[in-house]
Amino acid sequence: MAEVVTIKHVAKLSGVSIATVSRALVTPEKVTEKTRAKVLKAVEDSGYVTNSLARNFRRKRSNTVVVLVPDISNPFFANIIQGIERIANKHQYRILLGDTQGDERVARVYGALVSQKQADGLICLGREIPFPYRKGRKSVDPKWPPLAMACEYHGVISVPSVCTDNRAAARDAVEHLLELGHRDIGIINGPKESSLSLDRLAGYREAMTAAGEKPNARWIRFGDFTLESGYSAMDALLTAEKRPSAIFCANDEMALGAMQACRDHCLTLPDDLSIVGFDDISFAQFSHPRLTTIHQPRNAIGEHVMSLMLGILSGEKPMPGRVVLPHRLVVRGSTAPYPGRLGTPSSNRHSLPASA
Repeated sequence: MAEVVTIKHVAKLSGVSIATVSRALVTPEKVTEKTRAKVLKAVEDSGYVTNSLARNFRRKRSNTVVVLVPDISNPFFANIIQGIERIANKHQYRILLGDTQGDERVARVYGALVSQKQADGLICLGREIPFPYRKGRKSVDPKWPPLAMACEYHGVISVPSVCTDNRAAARDAVEHLLELGHRDIGIINGPKESSLSLDRLAGYREAMTAAGEKPNARWIRFGDFTLESGYSAMDALLTAEKRPSAIFCANDEMALGAMQACRDHCLTLPDDLSIVGFDDISFAQFSHPRLTTIHQPRNAIGEHVMSLMLGILSGEKPMPGRVVLPHRLVVRGSTAPYPGRLGTPSSNRHSLPASA
């Protein structure tokens, strides 16, 4: 039987102590590059395989963080996950993705992995917290495993979270349409129970009210952030007795669906109707016309929330509330002045030229 290679063999081969080998493999930042290189060469030459399961059991760490995604098919989340992975890899953490498809039962299964110490923490990119809590709770339960949220935040419980100012961003989008002379402005919003949908609806109402316009309740439609729901909502608006001249969509997927509905109704964008989206996913630059939208710093959101999680795991006391990252309005070809009612050209300091 072949001799089992142990950490002692690696230490002897590399000429350092067993403790130094352990540091080089587990906490490489605590040794010099020269020492780490010697240890890694000894590992390769000897064929030593680290027993990560046993090591993590001793350390009571799995070096794994669960990330719950409400819909992995939505391209919005791709860059956020990339940001999370970038910071995780830098700190020798692994990411386990869970696609919940909005199913609370699936979310609870992944939450149980963290509760049972099979993962160290949980990052939620959706609005649901997969841990039991009593109605009326305002703060994080100290019995919960490490938890952070991104994109959305819980409407009642103050969970550490990273997001943009959805209300202000929606206000910027609608103000852009108002500046172009539009007054008959509708909204295709996300789910009614979503905190970010509520904020985007509030921003829409604030912009309209500030301009002296009363939002038409019949032009307020709700979807579920999918292409299909955007198409259906736009189709309903276009078959109504009176249609709006511009639409603010609460995400880009619904905006792209709405644009297709306009084409199917033989409307030309933006001559017949202007549309603004939200998120600035990659497809927004390649639609026809290219989509005016609100840019969210998706990579930065991912990096910030993973850094926040690492801080929680290291024992830092998380500050309640939210980290709010900046947004910007990206003006492209899907919006144009309302014929015969030209507004003041947009001067929003967050705007980018149409070539962006």
